Amino acid sequence: MTMANAHSASTRQDLREAIRGHWGLFLIQGLIMIVLGVLAIGEPMVATIAVALFAGWLFLISGIVGLASMFTTRRMPGFWWTLISSILGILVGIYLIWRPLVGVLSLTLVVAAYFGAQGIVQIITSIEHRRVLPSWGWMVFGGIVNILLAAIILSGWPGTAEWVLGLLFGINLLMWGISLVMTAIACRGVGEPPPVARPA
Repeated sequence: MTMANAHSASTRQDLREAIRGHWGLFLIQGLIMIVLGVLAIGEPMVATIAVALFAGWLFLISGIVGLASMFTTRRMPGFWWTLISSILGILVGIYLIWRPLVGVLSLTLVVAAYFGAQGIVQIITSIEHRRVLPSWGWMVFGGIVNILLAAIILSGWPGTAEWVLGLLFGINLLMWGISLVMTAIACRGVGEPPPVARPA
């Protein structure tokens, strides 16, 4: 066995042990996401507004943090770019919090891009770790669903943006939660040492 193969085998073993040791966290996170997904599917309009408000607060907080960090990094390169992006983040955040329904149209495009990127990354990651994750097929399936959701969002924009955003976000949470639950169940026994045979 070469050094590269030994290092690869050691890395896979460490990953297996890490997954087996934290399978309960995967299960809890998956169940929470399933519940949130079902609630969002049941009330898509409320979920759409919630997504817009969450994005608004995210922009606002990131802009404030960016401005605060500028006082300690004035001599660092990119000062003016940080200043402009922080102010824009604050303005966009205030606008989304003040008028979430108006901001849904542009936010819908952002979410479509996010779903598409998440789906691609999820598929690539699950295929790369298919030897370690017994449930890699579920992860691929979840990634494909995310890409399809991105396509549906773009095809229905802007007429159905008010309710499609919340509905598809709920489906995304539901599918991602199912993927995590299946991964947790499949990984409970990953990396367990084989039983030692006793001499007769």
